[in-house]
Amino acid sequence: MKSATIAVISDTHMNQPPGWFLRVYEQYLAPAHAVLHCGDITGPATYHELCRHPRFHAVLGNCDWDPNLSNDLPPMLRLELLGLRIGMAHGWGSRSSVPLRVAEAFGPEFDLICFGHTHQQYWSDEFGPQMLNPGSLGEFGSLALVTVAPGKALSCEFVTVFTD
Repeated sequence: MKSATIAVISDTHMNQPPGWFLRVYEQYLAPAHAVLHCGDITGPATYHELCRHPRFHAVLGNCDWDPNLSNDLPPMLRLELLGLRIGMAHGWGSRSSVPLRVAEAFGPEFDLICFGHTHQQYWSDEFGPQMLNPGSLGEFGSLALVTVAPGKALSCEFVTVFTD
């Protein structure tokens, strides 16, 4: 296997995707092997825009009240991509304890656990599995690109995009 990229976003908080989001999609999300959204999409129009990607996966966030989202999205997701066991959740409870809570909910058998909720970038294996919070795309213009190299070696690049 050659290297591949997984784009991870969270906390977009967008009812309608603005022009800058469409540019971000084309530059960073469309070329990725997969796109993972860790909750708080908030609007069906943004959700449907992301569904254009053939390997788009998303979980329910605490602000995804629209029935089109809350009925379709699971609170937690376990999937296999590029030979990795990946867990996804939005996160819950006190923001300072979200990484620990999410790690405990999934357990140590995962290679990568992605979460949102805190709006803060996080890349650590402090609780066992490699964990990632891409930050908030909607608030801070933050996303993460995870490179999966041969042998399942993971590296992460945080990207800050300029929003209009």
